[in-house]
Amino acid sequence: MESGARGNRVAMAGWLQAGGWGLLAGSALLVGAALGYLARIPGKAIASVMAFGAGVLLSAVAFELFAEADAQAGLWPTALGAVAGAALYTGCNVLLARRGARHRKRSGDQQPSESEQQGSGLALALGALLDGVPESIVIGTSLLGGGTVSVVTVAAVFLSNVPEGLASAAGMRHAGRSKAYVFGLWTGIAVLSGIASWAGYALLGGVPAAVLAGITALAGGAILAMVADTMIPEAFENAHLLIGLITVAGFLTAFALSQAE
Repeated sequence: MESGARGNRVAMAGWLQAGGWGLLAGSALLVGAALGYLARIPGKAIASVMAFGAGVLLSAVAFELFAEADAQAGLWPTALGAVAGAALYTGCNVLLARRGARHRKRSGDQQPSESEQQGSGLALALGALLDGVPESIVIGTSLLGGGTVSVVTVAAVFLSNVPEGLASAAGMRHAGRSKAYVFGLWTGIAVLSGIASWAGYALLGGVPAAVLAGITALAGGAILAMVADTMIPEAFENAHLLIGLITVAGFLTAFALSQAE
């Protein structure tokens, strides 16, 4: 009886941790949105933080997600999972782009207003959710191995979420979206990030290692597609001579965290 109760407490602590870490990482979107909506940040500064965030995610995907998937299942399952994740993300993204979410992470006037494209507000919300779900799931699954969260994964998602929220909210302001819409959206996405992280822990705990590796690689492929499709274009919209150096700085920051861990 005591061992069963102890196991239940451990399981509960695990999914609470997973949800909490996912919520923490998702809350960075709200921080970025506040900066992007309330402050008038120059385009080159937004490009710089987006480049840094892209570098962080590229490093985390390479040294955390793909490396772990390869260690668990080998090259081919990792490659197949990555391609499947990229294809799934791209397919969903194409559908949302046709409904007004194509430039959801752009800080300029590329985003359509509701009057310009009916339903674009909902498409933007679904697009933001699409971008955040893979990142949040891998936070939850990182707890499955040794019971402790991957600090690198959480830090990478947090650091990349700030510029994502910043650029998106700045673009929404240009499109005439209300303050209630912008902050309601990002608060909701932060909460759903916690739920997705909890789901990654609670629902995938019993799957075989090879299946978990495939899911990790799938999430990594989706994140890579997201970086290339939404973050890099914004980073290079107002590119300046230091963009490449800033991207490398973000990459090395996440790499240093992975080595320290």
